[in-house]
Amino acid sequence: MSKLSPLKPIQVIRKLRKLGFIGPISGGRHIRMVHLHKGRDVSVGLIRAILREIDITPEEWNQL
Repeated sequence: MSKLSPLKPIQVIRKLRKLGFIGPISGGRHIRMVHLHKGRDVSVGLIRAILREIDITPEEWNQL
C-alpha cells in the first residue's frame, strides 16, 4: 500500500482537478475545496477522508 503524506492545499486542489473536480467554489454551508487554508498542510487523515469520498485508492492518488 502506498504511503500518504501531508500536502499543501494547492497540491490537493491540482490533484482533484486532474480527476475532473471543479473548484474551489465559495459559499454555501458544505465544506468545499475553498475551505483549504493557504499555507497549512492538509493532514493525512483529511486526505484519506477525501479519497474515501471520491472512491479512489492511495496508489491512484499518488500517481496523479
